[in-house]
Amino acid sequence: MHDGPLASHAASPSSTRLGFAPAATAPLGAGERVLVVDDEPDITALVAYHLAKNGFRVSTAATGLDALRAVTDEQPSLIVLDRMLPGMSGDEVLATIRASAVSRETPVLMLTAKREELDRIRGLSLGADDYLTKPFSTQELVLRVSAILRRARAAAAGADVVTVGPLHIDRAHHRVTAGGRPIELTATEFRLLLTLALRRGRVQNRSQLLEEVWEAAPDVQTRTVDMHVQRLRAKLGEEADLIETIRGFGYRIRALNGSS
Repeated sequence: MHDGPLASHAASPSSTRLGFAPAATAPLGAGERVLVVDDEPDITALVAYHLAKNGFRVSTAATGLDALRAVTDEQPSLIVLDRMLPGMSGDEVLATIRASAVSRETPVLMLTAKREELDRIRGLSLGADDYLTKPFSTQELVLRVSAILRRARAAAAGADVVTVGPLHIDRAHHRVTAGGRPIELTATEFRLLLTLALRRGRVQNRSQLLEEVWEAAPDVQTRTVDMHVQRLRAKLGEEADLIETIRGFGYRIRALNGSS
């Protein structure tokens, strides 16, 4: 085993689900469960080994249906998901995960051989929290898993202040500063900005934002989202480029170093 780019694989697992005892000297995982979904046994075993070595509890699945059953039964803290699965694709699995109240907020790291920019955008637009292409560094994968879970824990804890680079959102007092400047927002603009910030790095389509921010009110149309994003950008000024438009899909706030 090695922590460099993936060149050789571990031995095939004997079943579709493996439990590895976490290493005593690896604090990263803190015993959190990660579900690894891939139909290539050698890659599955390699990923599972390195996650377990860093303190994660690991389960595996080789098909989309097995993955969905494991998500329901085990409710993992994070899912490492291959896009190219037999039968039910990884994209279909992710869409199902995001449509379920049980797993809607479960972080997903997509692991795939599809390397084109459009493939990456597609994966992120479906609701993936991050996207790693094959061949990959196992060390980078472990660090990305840890970073995603750290952000998820901060969001779940309802931290009073959400920080994305120079942007600071005070949830308790409904105050926003950008680069130290106070930004005056309406209640709806605040909810929109907070939703994007809590899901930073993940593309949110207009329907998702309507459901979350406007609670899918029947008289609200998708162009309302675009109008509010335009207003947000105007008010953010120099920090407006934090909000990215993913053409044909929706919007996201970029995940930056130092975000919390």
